[in-house]
Amino acid sequence: MYGVVNLKRWLQTAAAAVLAVGAIGVFGALLTVFAADGGVQVPVIMYHAVIDDSRRLGQYVISPAELESDFAWLQRNGYTAVLSEDLIRYVEDGTPLPEKPVLITFDDGYYNNYLYAYPAARRYGMKFVLSPIGKCTDLYTAEPSESPYYAHCTWAMLREMQDSGIVEIGNHTYDLHSSDGARLGTRRLASESMEDYRAMLSADVRLAQEKAWQNLGRAPVLFAYPFGVVSEGEPEIIASLGFSVTLSCEARISTVTRDPESLLCLGRFLRPSGETSEAFFARTLGAV
Repeated sequence: MYGVVNLKRWLQTAAAAVLAVGAIGVFGALLTVFAADGGVQVPVIMYHAVIDDSRRLGQYVISPAELESDFAWLQRNGYTAVLSEDLIRYVEDGTPLPEKPVLITFDDGYYNNYLYAYPAARRYGMKFVLSPIGKCTDLYTAEPSESPYYAHCTWAMLREMQDSGIVEIGNHTYDLHSSDGARLGTRRLASESMEDYRAMLSADVRLAQEKAWQNLGRAPVLFAYPFGVVSEGEPEIIASLGFSVTLSCEARISTVTRDPESLLCLGRFLRPSGETSEAFFARTLGAV
């Protein structure tokens, strides 16, 4: 089915290109269509916490020095950080992406992202997507803390970063980020009917969207699946809630094309501590 849909879309694009340039320019126009149809490879890097304490470093916690080294490597090697709006414009109207785009993401919304990642991004000309857990944002807005070890960003911090133009706020659910109970993230329970699951998931994600509207003046267009868990039927539910871009935790590079479905379940590479920027990017990005 998708092959037929994509073929129809390609033929429509090709026909439009031919009409635009006339018969003489048909060959050149078709070459342009072929190039556009091939899409653009967009690597996505996944970060979580950034803590300046060697005792805390690990798979989900890197040091400020490691993060700065990554940003410097990306800058030095010609990568341009993009946000959802850049990907959506490319898909919808063909607005070109940079020659070497990269999507930088931070999950959970820790205060240390505001403390370290935000100023580092400004210094190195980077942009990133920060997807907070809505309930944690509410909690730390009510009782702020500047502990880099456990605190989360407040809505005011998220608003400041968003308004800078270099940080996009995503949706990481309002209160479905548990790994110590019966449900892992947004996973559907075995005893749960699809109707009940849809109602539960929709209510939680909508609440996070409403909180963003109230505090940031806009609702996220990007959804990051907690723990990368995706249940059967879940992508359709998330799409019905208005998200254009979704992030998985699969370690792969995605190709973004003019097909809107190419923005769903983008692969991401988790950045652990203890590996040099050169080694990490050689292992994950290869020749991209």
